[in-house]
Amino acid sequence: MRLTLRQLDVMVAIAQSGSTTEAGRNLALSQSAVSAALAELESQLGTRVFDRVGKRVVLNDCGRLLLPRALALLDQVREIETLFADGAAALRVSASTTIGNYLMPAVLGAYQRQWPLAQIQLEVRNTQDVIQNVANYEADIGFIEGACHHDELEIHPWLIDLLVVVAAPDHALAQRPPSRGELAAARWILREPGSGTRETVEALLLPHLQRFGSTMHLGNSEAIKHAVAEQLGVSCLPLRVVQDFLDSGRLVRVDAALPPLNRTLYRIHAKRKVFSPPLQRFIDHCGSWPQAAA
Repeated sequence: MRLTLRQLDVMVAIAQSGSTTEAGRNLALSQSAVSAALAELESQLGTRVFDRVGKRVVLNDCGRLLLPRALALLDQVREIETLFADGAAALRVSASTTIGNYLMPAVLGAYQRQWPLAQIQLEVRNTQDVIQNVANYEADIGFIEGACHHDELEIHPWLIDLLVVVAAPDHALAQRPPSRGELAAARWILREPGSGTRETVEALLLPHLQRFGSTMHLGNSEAIKHAVAEQLGVSCLPLRVVQDFLDSGRLVRVDAALPPLNRTLYRIHAKRKVFSPPLQRFIDHCGSWPQAAA
């Protein structure tokens, strides 16, 4: 068998674009060259990896088995190609919503100032999508807020994040320290089920409150922050998210007589990931990032 990197590159490009024509454009190859490379690959394997559906091509069961292995191999080749670059790298970072919106811009800005030749692509997704991106070698490294139990990934604690219960200044719970019963009965504004922040809030608060009163679900922390400021309810959000509204007086911390609401943010990578010097520098940079203030 004589598989080539070009054949695997073509196969991945077709899988990602859904057509040989688009794959050729992405690889700067003619459609005939793409079709020939695919035919050679399938001949070497002794099986087809795509089903032909009209003008489209769709991965079949053999293709789905091959794709993650091809991605992993091509990823290692890219690491080799950039192994000796002096600060030049094309790093792919995937971060869950709160980390991507409120932490990563500062982290990446500081890194870019130190290593101006580095090219960093940041993708902000929910926690489960970040896990899948990293497992599929579509991201070099991921940062998540929730739990991760993927067999192909290593997970490392990164930062301790402080969460706080907040309300609008005129909200009834902001006028005096509420009992836990009053807090439980309040209208809560929470992230959607399945979000890392939602899972953390439930794990931290439900042992003390037993239940939430009526709830409103919003898709991101920024929307929740504004909804709480408009007196639509109370919420529990990372201090990093609400610090600006606390400073301006649009929100206040509710004196809930609860223990500190801390969670751990995690860094994840594929177990077989080859760390290039630029990627290792970025990991070291992230490892020196300061913790949240109380």
